[in-house]
Amino acid sequence: MKRMGSLILVLALAALCVACGSTSAQPSTTQETMDAAPPETSEPAPEAEASAEEALEAHEQPEENANAVLVVYFSATGTTRGVAEKIASLTGADLVEIVPTQPYTDEDLNYSDRTTRATVEQNTPDARPEIANEISLDGYTTVFLGYPLWWGQAPRIMSAFVENHDFMGITILPFCTSGSSDIGQSDDTLAGQAGSGTWLQGRRFSGSASDDELLAWIDDAA
Repeated sequence: MKRMGSLILVLALAALCVACGSTSAQPSTTQETMDAAPPETSEPAPEAEASAEEALEAHEQPEENANAVLVVYFSATGTTRGVAEKIASLTGADLVEIVPTQPYTDEDLNYSDRTTRATVEQNTPDARPEIANEISLDGYTTVFLGYPLWWGQAPRIMSAFVENHDFMGITILPFCTSGSSDIGQSDDTLAGQAGSGTWLQGRRFSGSASDDELLAWIDDAA
């Protein structure tokens, strides 16, 4: 009977020791969570690295368009537009129109009336008609610049365009449309107003200029 009592006592003591050991070995829940969390690091996760690389590639994207060509033109009656579209088609260039905030009407272009809008603008060297659309030259290294001849000059809206754009690193090929007058000094005037870029000798074309005629000029200028 004494042995049985002693055995029970020993087992009870053993159980008590095991319980105490288990309690002291387990950390608190809070401490376990903190230890399990990964330490802060400045190294990005693989997904973050990929995003950074994509962002860098997107930033450098204009490099891929380093040889891109753009045709920019102003056309009040559609004649210059036709020539510009042909040049864009022949060269694979992008095409964009200079759009005046206040479109020109037939009345505005009545050359026999000295009081019409176009006549007054051409007789006012500082006139700068407002342009409605934003035109970006980013990524382009060659720009064909087209316009009609008004009284032997480029329309004043062309002055507004070139004065408000940076042509650094860009080669500009001016062209104009006219029934008879040559390009004269209109291209040189625009080059001076732009103040940047490499301006090549311009060329005058009729509205019916052929693809062969345009290609010959483009090849000579290249």
